[in-house]
Amino acid sequence: SNPDFSKNAPGLYFVQATMDQTRWWEQEIPIGGPIQKGQLLTYNLTELIKPESYLVRLTPITRYGEGDASERTITYREFHCSFEEEALCSFSQDKSDEFDWIRQSGTKEGTTYTPNTGPSSDHTGSSQGFYMFIETSRPRLEGDKARLMSPTFNINTKSVSSSSASNNPTYCFTFYYHMFGKHIGALNIFLRLKGQMLTDTLIWSLTGNQGNYWQQARVNIHPTTTFQVVMEGVRGSGIEGNIAIDDVTIEEGECKDSPSNSENLYNPNPVRIGPWALQTVHIAQLMIQNILKSFYLRKIALNYLLLFTPLGQVCSDSR
Repeated sequence: SNPDFSKNAPGLYFVQATMDQTRWWEQEIPIGGPIQKGQLLTYNLTELIKPESYLVRLTPITRYGEGDASERTITYREFHCSFEEEALCSFSQDKSDEFDWIRQSGTKEGTTYTPNTGPSSDHTGSSQGFYMFIETSRPRLEGDKARLMSPTFNINTKSVSSSSASNNPTYCFTFYYHMFGKHIGALNIFLRLKGQMLTDTLIWSLTGNQGNYWQQARVNIHPTTTFQVVMEGVRGSGIEGNIAIDDVTIEEGECKDSPSNSENLYNPNPVRIGPWALQTVHIAQLMIQNILKSFYLRKIALNYLLLFTPLGQVCSDSR
């Protein structure tokens, strides 16, 4: 219930949150003016990690002291990060690798761009939006790695996928990637399980030039214990090898419109046919058997050829 604040004195709420009732996150929420009985107040608890379950306790502080506290369990079923905030949604840089991921936008000042590689905007096409990328110009060397680690997630043992043979909960890990440049190395995704020993399992990997556009990847993961997702960018053979990621999501349940096993669904290494340069090719994406596939669409005079990228076969000739 709302406390009876004096009209001449601002009020205060004290909010506490915990996952295990041993460690509490605490913060004061000032109320800038008088409030009425039944008035709805909203406040974002941005420090809480998702997907998680929290016990949240709210205590009003009035001029007479503490009021009656109320408690509620809040369960998050989805974690999403678009890297719009400098805090990076609690993602962290690995201290044992060779270099770091960089937060970037198309309009960020003080940045030097390597030509012929990297995106000019985030995956939505906004030059104001932010994404993360690896800068592969000197002094970086071939094979250097940059790892970005997600927050730590506790598995939800109450939500078990019936289709999971291992009887462990299933999560869908989704992200956008941009891998454009003739020196692209690799983008690797690892599932890191926390236990007596850390174990990293490769769950997704892509190498080489994928074209100058953003693509989405989805992969099902079946963690058996507390876990992190590690996104690793590997420097290729030269400076035109920037790799970018954006809009990372982890949610409970199987990935929609995707097979149950973890595999690459989007655009294996494209094959060049003849002397065509990537710059002369348009990109089209079509849904085939519920899987999004990428095609090259090259203009021939006033007509177009449609090419399926993995093997380079001509699928349709409009001439």
